[in-house]
Amino acid sequence: MEKLLLFYLVIFLSNIIQCITGFAGTVLAMPFSLMLVGYATAKPILNVLGLAASIGVLAAHYKDVEKKEFFKIIVIMSIGIGGGMFISPYITANPDWIHKILGSVVIVFAVYNAVMFFMKKEAHLHKILSFILLVGAGLIHGLFVCGGPLLVTYASAKIKDTKRFRATLSAVWIVLNSIILFADIKDGYFTPKIIPNLTICMALLILALAVGEKLAKKMSKNVFLVLSYFLMFDSGVSLFID
Repeated sequence: MEKLLLFYLVIFLSNIIQCITGFAGTVLAMPFSLMLVGYATAKPILNVLGLAASIGVLAAHYKDVEKKEFFKIIVIMSIGIGGGMFISPYITANPDWIHKILGSVVIVFAVYNAVMFFMKKEAHLHKILSFILLVGAGLIHGLFVCGGPLLVTYASAKIKDTKRFRATLSAVWIVLNSIILFADIKDGYFTPKIIPNLTICMALLILALAVGEKLAKKMSKNVFLVLSYFLMFDSGVSLFID
């Protein structure tokens, strides 16, 4: 019961930061959620929450979607998603592998983006690197619903306008998370045990978004970005600790 309550707290706090930064929610929540409730519970719930949050953002900003980048991202990430869903049964049998793969991705992303943030530099991506980032984002998203770090690295170099950035990424997550949702239903993740937890988490998501909106008006986004990178690094390292 204590672990479940901590899981709810993680969902609430991570989605407050998601509301403020626009990207950090799932990648913050997944490492802790894996340790608290396990892959079979964390993955479907976080996927649905990400889908719901993205629908909310897109409903208000659908006109800001960068259509050319949207279709490019969907096509290339779908390659990785397919790969992630294919190998998922092989690695989910070994939780240690899940922890170390996700931990490595989160640590690299946190360090890279923290360095770029403090050096005030923008990424300039070669076409080959762009392709690798998007396929990798799809692969990680198919496995952990956590492709955000790699996609953000790509999109931040390609879409400079904040509104277009958030709207485009939200549209991407709606498509890709829907694919994963149907796959999770087919694979039997949505058991009677999951539904009550999902309902509670949806309520916490709504509350977190309301709190996040108020905090966003009063506090610096940069503070939350630094906090996000620190928490990501810490959560990534924690996955290597038995």
